[in-house]
Amino acid sequence: MAMGGNPVFSNPNVFRSQPQSSANAGAGMLAGQSQMSSEQLQDLYNQPSAGPAQTGRMTYDDVIMKTLACLALVLAGAAVGWMVPALMIPGMLVGLVLGLVNAFKKEPSKGLILTYAAAEGLFVGGLSAVLDGMFPGIATQAVLGTVCVFAVTLALFKSGKVRATPKAMKFFMIAIIGYAVFSLVNLGLTMFGVMDNPWGIRGADIPGTNIPWGVVIGLFAIGLAAFSLIMDFTSIEEGVRQGVDRKYSWTAAFGLTVTLVWLYVEILRLLAILRAVAED
Repeated sequence: MAMGGNPVFSNPNVFRSQPQSSANAGAGMLAGQSQMSSEQLQDLYNQPSAGPAQTGRMTYDDVIMKTLACLALVLAGAAVGWMVPALMIPGMLVGLVLGLVNAFKKEPSKGLILTYAAAEGLFVGGLSAVLDGMFPGIATQAVLGTVCVFAVTLALFKSGKVRATPKAMKFFMIAIIGYAVFSLVNLGLTMFGVMDNPWGIRGADIPGTNIPWGVVIGLFAIGLAAFSLIMDFTSIEEGVRQGVDRKYSWTAAFGLTVTLVWLYVEILRLLAILRAVAED
C-alpha cells in the first residue's frame, strides 16, 4: 500500500507542533527508557521483525489451508453426488454460475467460493458414479492420475524448469479459447442428435486408425490443465512476494480448486474413452 493512502499521513494537523503537555509526556517516556538495562534493550533489538502473518499479508500457509478447505468441501459434495447421481446436473449449473461470479468479483467472497466447491463436488461425484458404474474402478484411477499430474507439475515448477512466460501464456489463451469453442460445438452436436456417439466428435475415430479423436483431444486438454496449474503457482508466488492482502489467499484457493476439478474431469473422460475402446 502506498504511503499516500494512509489517512494519518494525509492529515496536515498530525505533524504540527504539539502542546507542551505532550512534549513533557514524551520527555518522561524517554527518561523512563533511559533507565532500561542494557540487557532489556538488547532483547528489544533481538526480537524478529513482523512477518507476513503478523502484517496481514498472504502466505503460502494461508493458500494451502484455504485450498484444503475447498477440496474438503469438494470431497464432501462428491460423496453426496456419488450416492445421488441426479444431483450432478444441478451441481454443474450452480458451479458454473458461481465459478463465473467468483472469477469476475473484484473482492474474494469466502462464502461464494466454498459454495462453489460444494456444488462442484456434487457434479464430479455424480459424474464419477455414472462412469464408474460403466467402467468399474475408473474414478479411483482418475483421482490417482490427478494427484500424479499435480505432483509432477509442482515439482517442475519448484525446480524452475517450467514457468508461465508471457509467450507461453499467450499460446495458452489462444488454445483455451479454441478448446472452449470445440467443447461447446461438440456439446451441441450430441444434444441435438447430430452425432449418436455419446462422446460426440471425441468418440469418432481418427481417419485411417482405430484411435478416437477423444484420446488426442483429452491429452491436449490435460496439458492445458497442467499449464493452468503452472499459472496458478506463478500467481501465488507473485502474490506472496508482493505482499498482497491475506484475503486474496481465497482467490488463490479458488483458482487451484477450479483447475484441479477441470484436470480430474479431463482425466476421467480420457480414461472412459480408453476403456470403451478396449472393451470394443
